[in-house]
Amino acid sequence: MNEPLPHPQLLLFLDALRDRALAADSLNALAFTMANDSHSLLNFRQALVFADHGKRFELLCISGLARPTEDSPYLVWLGRASRWVASQLGGDEPAWLARDAVAPPPDIVDGWAEWWPAGVWCVPLHDAHGRRLGMLLVLLDERPPETLPPMLRGVIKTWAYCWDTLLRRRRRLRWRPTRRQSIAALAVVAMLLFVPVRQTVLAPAEIVSRDARIISSPIDGVIERIAVRPNQAVSAGTLLFTLNETSLKSRVEVLSKQVAVADAELMAASQRAFDNPQSKNELTVLGGVAEQRRAELAAVIAQLGRTQVFSPEAGVAVFSDPNDWIGKPVVTGERILQLADPAKPAMLIQLAVADAIALDPGAEVTLYLTAYPLSPLHGRILETSYQAKASEDGIVAYRLLASVDGERMQARLGLHGTAKLYGKEVSLGYYLLRRPIATLRAWTGL
Repeated sequence: MNEPLPHPQLLLFLDALRDRALAADSLNALAFTMANDSHSLLNFRQALVFADHGKRFELLCISGLARPTEDSPYLVWLGRASRWVASQLGGDEPAWLARDAVAPPPDIVDGWAEWWPAGVWCVPLHDAHGRRLGMLLVLLDERPPETLPPMLRGVIKTWAYCWDTLLRRRRRLRWRPTRRQSIAALAVVAMLLFVPVRQTVLAPAEIVSRDARIISSPIDGVIERIAVRPNQAVSAGTLLFTLNETSLKSRVEVLSKQVAVADAELMAASQRAFDNPQSKNELTVLGGVAEQRRAELAAVIAQLGRTQVFSPEAGVAVFSDPNDWIGKPVVTGERILQLADPAKPAMLIQLAVADAIALDPGAEVTLYLTAYPLSPLHGRILETSYQAKASEDGIVAYRLLASVDGERMQARLGLHGTAKLYGKEVSLGYYLLRRPIATLRAWTGL
C-alpha cells in the first residue's frame, strides 16, 4: 500500500469526501462518490456499494463503471456474495475479511478466487436507530492500516447520515399504499359514491323587475333625444324620449298643399257643372281624391303627435347608454327601454344547456351578488323557459325567473351575480359523473 498522506493533506482530503457526500442529491450519486472518491486514499482494486433491503442487497455502484450490467456472471455472483458478507458483519464497525481466514460456501469460494483479491474491507452504514442501510465493500490485497478506520469514522458517519436523509426523501416522494390500504380506500370511495347529496348548479343571474313594461317606438323614425338617464326613477307622464319630427313636418306641409289643390279642383269642377253636364261626372272622382288627401294629412299629423313618448306609470327606466340611441333609426314596435318597478325585484337566471338539471317551479335559489358577495339573496323559481335561446354572450341557455324573498334592500335593479340553484337529492356518484356520462353519450350515442 502507498505511504500515507501527510497529516494536513489527509485532513483536507477527508473534508473533501464529506463535502462531496453532502452535495449528493440522490442515493446513486452518494454511492458513486463512496465507490470512486476514496481510491487515492485506499488504493483498492474495486469498491462496491450495496443497499440493504432486508432479505436482498441491491448493487448501487461499482467503482470505474457507469452502470452495472445485471445479467453478467459477476453481478449474479455478487448477489449471493453480498448476502454472505452481510451475515459476517456483527456490529457497526468496519471488518476485514481475508479469504484464508474465513470459510465461505463453495460457490462463494470459487467466485472469490476468480474475481476478488485476498481480502475485503467491509464498511457497514447504519442510521441513528441502528438499522443497517447498506455497506461499502473495498477489495484490497492486504489489510488496511490500523490507524485508517479511526480517521475515516467521521466520513463513514457522514455517508450514513446522507444515505438516511436521501432514503427518507425518496420514501416520501415514492410512497405507495399497500394492498390492504388500497382495498380499504376503494371501499371507502365506493361507499361515498352512494352518499345522498343535493344536486346544485351555478349560473349567471341579474336583478330585474318582476313587473316590467316594455317601452317601444310608436312609429318609424330616428331617436332625437333621450330625456332620462339609465336607472332613473320616473313618474307617470314623464317624457322618456322624442323622435325627430323633420320628415313628418315636411310631409304635413306637402300634404296640406295637396289638400288645398284637391279642394280647389273640386270647387272648380262644381262651378263648371252648372254649364257643362260632363263636369258632373268629375265631381265624384275629385271628391274622393280630396278625402284621400285629408286622410293622409290626418294620419301624418297623428304620427307627429306621437313623436314624444311619455311614461305610462311610475318606475325605473332601464336601458343602455343614451348615446347608443341618439340618431339611431328605429321601426315601429322596436324596444327602446324598459320601465321596471323596483319594489318587485326578481332574479333573471341564464342556465346554460350544458349545466341544466331537473328544476321545478318552487326550487330554491341563492344569489351571490358581485357587489355584495357576503350577503346572498334567497328565492324560489317562478317560471322556466321551454326553449333554450342564445344569450347576449352567445351561450345557449334556458331563461329562469326566480323571486327574491326576505330582505330586498340590496336587490337593486341591474346588479349581476352568480345564482346557485338547488335540485333534487341524488347520489354523490351521479353528482360527480353526470356531465362525463352526458358527454360520453353525446360522443358515442350510447
